[in-house]
Amino acid sequence: MTQTPTSQNGAPGEVRAHFTVPAKHPMVTILGSGDSLLRVIERAFPQADIHVRGNQVSAVGDAAEVALIQRLFDEMMLVLRTGQPMTEDAVERSIAMLREETGDAAVETPSEVLTQNILSSRGRTIRPKTLNQKRYVDAIDKHTIVFGIGPAGTGKTYLAMAKAVQALQSKQVNRIILTRPAVEAGERLGFLPGTLYEKIDPYLRPLYDALHDMLDPDSIPKLMASGTIEVAPLAYMRGRSQPVFTNVLTPDGWRPIGSLEVGDLVIGSNGEPTPVLGVYPQGERDIYRVSAQDGSWTLCCGEHLWTVRTASDKRRDKPWRVLETQDMIGNLQADHARRYELPMLTAPVAMPEREVPMDPYALGLLLGDGCLTGSTTPSFSTEDHELAEALEAALPGVTVRAKGGPDHVLNRVKAPGDVVTLENPVTGMLRQLDLVDTRSHSKFVPDDYLYNSAEVRLAVLQGLLDSDGGPVTQTDRTCRIQYSTASIVLRDDVIALVQSLGGVAYTRRRPAEERPQGNALGKHRHDAHVVDIRLPEGIEPFRLARKRDAYHAAGGGGRPMRFIDSIEPAGCEETVCIQVAAEDSLYVTQDYLLTHNTLNDAFIILDEAQNTNPEQMKMFLTRLGFDSKIVITGDVTQVDLPGGTKSGLRQVRDILDGVPDVHFSMLTSQDVVRHKLVGRIVDAYELYDSRNGRNGK
Repeated sequence: MTQTPTSQNGAPGEVRAHFTVPAKHPMVTILGSGDSLLRVIERAFPQADIHVRGNQVSAVGDAAEVALIQRLFDEMMLVLRTGQPMTEDAVERSIAMLREETGDAAVETPSEVLTQNILSSRGRTIRPKTLNQKRYVDAIDKHTIVFGIGPAGTGKTYLAMAKAVQALQSKQVNRIILTRPAVEAGERLGFLPGTLYEKIDPYLRPLYDALHDMLDPDSIPKLMASGTIEVAPLAYMRGRSQPVFTNVLTPDGWRPIGSLEVGDLVIGSNGEPTPVLGVYPQGERDIYRVSAQDGSWTLCCGEHLWTVRTASDKRRDKPWRVLETQDMIGNLQADHARRYELPMLTAPVAMPEREVPMDPYALGLLLGDGCLTGSTTPSFSTEDHELAEALEAALPGVTVRAKGGPDHVLNRVKAPGDVVTLENPVTGMLRQLDLVDTRSHSKFVPDDYLYNSAEVRLAVLQGLLDSDGGPVTQTDRTCRIQYSTASIVLRDDVIALVQSLGGVAYTRRRPAEERPQGNALGKHRHDAHVVDIRLPEGIEPFRLARKRDAYHAAGGGGRPMRFIDSIEPAGCEETVCIQVAAEDSLYVTQDYLLTHNTLNDAFIILDEAQNTNPEQMKMFLTRLGFDSKIVITGDVTQVDLPGGTKSGLRQVRDILDGVPDVHFSMLTSQDVVRHKLVGRIVDAYELYDSRNGRNGK
């Protein structure tokens, strides 16, 4: 396009400008079919005269108006060069944007707004149509939480949905979560006919419709079945909770989740303490028992979140996915194998070191093969002189004397002047630990050792395995370890030690009557509990040289794995959910299982947010996980909450205004992209409300 120099002509203050349209652009693309676009321009600039001859366009009128017309044709040409056609609506919006310019060089031009592509799907391109829409879309790119507030028809939800699909397709997120606080889908939902999804479908239909515009309809059911896309009323996605009595691991040991408060520390997947950011009571909910193949289990609600991976995910190097408990029910097997692998601790649990009366390795040896009755001098049974020497070195003031065969007595080292009645140091230490008079079937690991530093816990385990355990070789597999004991409590303590170090342990029982050899009566009195153990690479299970060498010769440690084995109903319980500050949002629950209830790597859209109450809004916002985005849309003039209930959307701007990485995008009737009459209706209602003292606040 070229322009001739402007010159004074006609009435004072008038100028004339000439535009030449390049021949490669047919005039119909500029003027519209039947000159429809030209008529839009003429109506917008009634004080200017616009004439067209061939590919020449001239405008005469006020200098400012002519300058705007010139800018308009320049912008139209820029849009046409991208291959996008101009429409009457696009011309009107371009004129409105040019009139609103303040002279700021950084203000977006009409061509920048109208040519910004968000998503191309099924033969159509989704893009913003107004300046405020573009700024709203740009804010979603730049901020973690964006509020899109404006009247109906301004594209708040549709554009957010397009950005969500774009983020999913570009692998910026792993899942999309779409939700609405459907007031009608609350407690009264049960009175509606049909299944749950049939009941909630009418309230979520706008979200489904937008999805079908942007994705292949055949792919949507698969994406929803895999948990990649979740569409649910807010009331049905808020739970993600566990019963209040469920144990959660803290640096000081296990605590019921219901006793936790904001600021308390729990253990994350890296074994390190992480603070609790939020605690949200959820009332009574249906509960499921989630069990792993190693016998570990915990309780949670149907909406509780689990980080899992399938064999296909692992084979294709895909990231771990997040699924709800209820999404996995009935889908736990794949090709006769367990489908969902659970994450393991990436490092041993870090707990504060506690002072203990006895060396932890020595305690492990004595729990394995020691006589701790207290009625006689403590003794230890072993045929490995290496263990006897190690025990003596770990117990100051004690000498380990061979008595004959495998038996060794732990005598007190006597000093000149000692009286005979002095207590044996080992007996004294055992008395402090409440281990005196324990037998093979009643031994246990004291809490001061179970909840101590990783070094102390490993030393206890090494003592137990050196005395009563050993490596088991397997062809083409890393080496597992087998341990046996007659004590149920000691069995569970060994499992806890293994799990706290990042390993897995399986247990089975050998009935006493089926075991060969025994005592003088010719039979065993107690069942044996066999524990099969797998420890991660880098965790050394043995100090005894012969066992250590055999363990490494057989392949050593590997990668312990856990898989979900079953999910079964477990009644109804009072529940609570927590949010933790860990980067992956995982925390250690019962049996050292890793679980969470925060939305990571997700694009989350809360639509119709004016119908949330303040508590729901807070709950939703604090559920934000890492590498996620939240877009909240709503119209504060269309609140459908019961009388007297405050809208969380009306309140939240006063609370979060000025908080970094939170942005509020305000759209108006000028951004309505439906029928033009919709914008005029919105304006009429706003005028009516202002006259009657109702401003929507």
